[in-house]
Amino acid sequence: MSKSFITSVSPWVVTAEALEPFRKAQPPRPEGDPQPLPYLLDKRDQNAGAFDIELEVLLTTASMREQNLPAHRLTLSNTEHMYWTVAQMVAHHSVNGCQLQAGDLFGSGTLSGPQPGQFGSLLEITEGGKKPIELASGEVRKFLEDGDEIILRARCSREGFASIGFGECRGTVVAAR
Repeated sequence: MSKSFITSVSPWVVTAEALEPFRKAQPPRPEGDPQPLPYLLDKRDQNAGAFDIELEVLLTTASMREQNLPAHRLTLSNTEHMYWTVAQMVAHHSVNGCQLQAGDLFGSGTLSGPQPGQFGSLLEITEGGKKPIELASGEVRKFLEDGDEIILRARCSREGFASIGFGECRGTVVAAR
């Protein structure tokens, strides 16, 4: 259900070539996790299949917008925390018969880091609604509500290379019909 809820696509297309300077080694798996199956393991992919892309998620409410209050940052994380590389996700999709085509889009899932401030969903941030967040407007949120707007930003930066912005994606929760 999550990928069908206020889904947005960036207004910018960033090519694989533009991301080359931001490749990095895939972090090691947590201790005790099983190794991926052989078709998902490629030495070249493990050495440079991850990307260093900073991800930021912000929240504004209708009240915050009316009061001209700044957006509340929910998270600042990075794709370096992804469990699977993009190549592994494509291989996994194709091995079961999925006929991916050039231009197809697929979701990576929630991108969360290991530390508070890097969690990728309100469910994690609020510990399932047990610890609401307080906003500058005095409102609290356990979960998104009608009128809330989510802002997604992504960017790559590395010394000696041009920075890349992915544009801004915005989605507003509207009442069910």
